[in-house]
Amino acid sequence: MSVRLYVGNLPQTFDAKELEALFSNVGEGVRFKAVNDRETGACRGFGFANVDDLALAEAVIAQLNGKDFGGSALRIEISEQRRDGRAAAGSDRRPGNAAAARKSVNKVVHADSVGEGAPDPRWAAELAKLKNLLANQKAAV
Repeated sequence: MSVRLYVGNLPQTFDAKELEALFSNVGEGVRFKAVNDRETGACRGFGFANVDDLALAEAVIAQLNGKDFGGSALRIEISEQRRDGRAAAGSDRRPGNAAAARKSVNKVVHADSVGEGAPDPRWAAELAKLKNLLANQKAAV
């Protein structure tokens, strides 16, 4: 069973070979990939390590979490898995981002199957808007 670890608080510029050597001192079977900025290509300050088993993952956390690397203390913990490929609602912690904290009023729940004669739920909000526009046009005439 492979375990994914979050490795944070990495310096902007670091030698990946040094970090891999640090992991290999704990045990074999640790593969690391840094997350880079799309535009600049520079490290965003974190990455993920895949470890072969849970015992090795716990050993990596115990030995390297808080250890100084390139002038900053590493933060290593077991990574939480995303359920649908997007961040969880309300996880945007930027100050002043009220839109992330506000719940959608016209939230549409998606369904895999559409009932006989029922509108597709993915278009329910748009259909309601069109019905209101049509009703307003009839009232104006």
